[in-house]
Amino acid sequence: MQKAKVRKISTETFTSMLPKERKDQLCDSLGDVDLTLLYKASVHGYKASAFHQRCDHQGPTILVAYNRSGYIFGGYTSVDYTQSGREIKDDEAFLFSFHGGNSSFIKVNSGYNARYDDSGAPNFGHQLYFCYNNQSCVLYKGETSSFNINTSSVYGNDTQLVECEVYKVEQDPQVSVEEKPWRKVLWTAERKAELMGLIRSHKPLISSASRVRILMIGPVGAGKSSFFNSINSIFTGHVTSKAMSGSAGTSLTVQFRTYPINDGREGKPLPFVLCDTMGLEEQSGAGLDIEDISSILQGHIPDRYKFNPAAPFQPDEQKSSRPASLQEKIHCVVYVIDATKISLMSEKLEEKLSAIRRKVNSLGAGGELSVGCAGVLCFTGEELQSGARAGAQL
Repeated sequence: MQKAKVRKISTETFTSMLPKERKDQLCDSLGDVDLTLLYKASVHGYKASAFHQRCDHQGPTILVAYNRSGYIFGGYTSVDYTQSGREIKDDEAFLFSFHGGNSSFIKVNSGYNARYDDSGAPNFGHQLYFCYNNQSCVLYKGETSSFNINTSSVYGNDTQLVECEVYKVEQDPQVSVEEKPWRKVLWTAERKAELMGLIRSHKPLISSASRVRILMIGPVGAGKSSFFNSINSIFTGHVTSKAMSGSAGTSLTVQFRTYPINDGREGKPLPFVLCDTMGLEEQSGAGLDIEDISSILQGHIPDRYKFNPAAPFQPDEQKSSRPASLQEKIHCVVYVIDATKISLMSEKLEEKLSAIRRKVNSLGAGGELSVGCAGVLCFTGEELQSGARAGAQL
């Protein structure tokens, strides 16, 4: 069967009767969408043929009707109008009604058809017919139970229409792909247990390194220490705060710390070590020095070494003659960035991060990006579960 082509409509413009407040409500119910007016009965006529000429093969659409009593009501379907003569299943379909300060949305009942796709007037569930019999009226038949309709609350039992419009529903062009989740994450207890099991059983490919050493780098207040505390809490089984964390104008972490993590309160060490550092600051002579990062990567800086922003680490001459073992070096670098401050990051700090990345790459350590404080940006659990979004450019 040949695929139906999308019908191109003329570029003439019409004035929408839909108030901005109501349009925003409809767009909010559908997500990040834009509405394009396809059909206006007062311009194109109330005949079914006029409706289909402009609305067939247009993808998702929303029909908006207006009556003399001030009701704004209609329905949404995500399935094309094609005059196929078939019943249409559409779990996303719904009816809506606005009147005064009241608004209501009625989802299609599970297992029922959303509409009948024929050459006649647009209808929802063989119940609500718009522009019925090519006239400016709405008709309720109640032949099925697809929607739980109370005609008094939906349109005040006023069947006379003063206007009927149909809008094409499209993804808002202002919403870029980068703003969408770049992957779907399975958030279940089973998946969590599976991932924790993979971490427990991980073995480095090179036998001379029994555990992976992971260095955390990021601006002051990005949440490096909190990131460690979260990981430690997950495997310990209760909330811990082994690393000092909080909010201050300068870095709370002033030492280089290596944190082994045990599997449970009395469990054996896991095959990785998290290494915490002083936070980065944009001014020179403040925060972690880039030369100190180089020394850390090469395994020269010992645990609990106290950083001095004014003077980088100077290795002991006797000890520096012995090259660091692979187990003492850093194998992976994690850049921890505060999601609420990415857009506010200064140019100087960006330049410092870029310089660090070049240094890390030159020494062969892998890099990952961790975005902290993502929950602050998310207002619902669903948004938080979508959390992995395009990151900052380093």
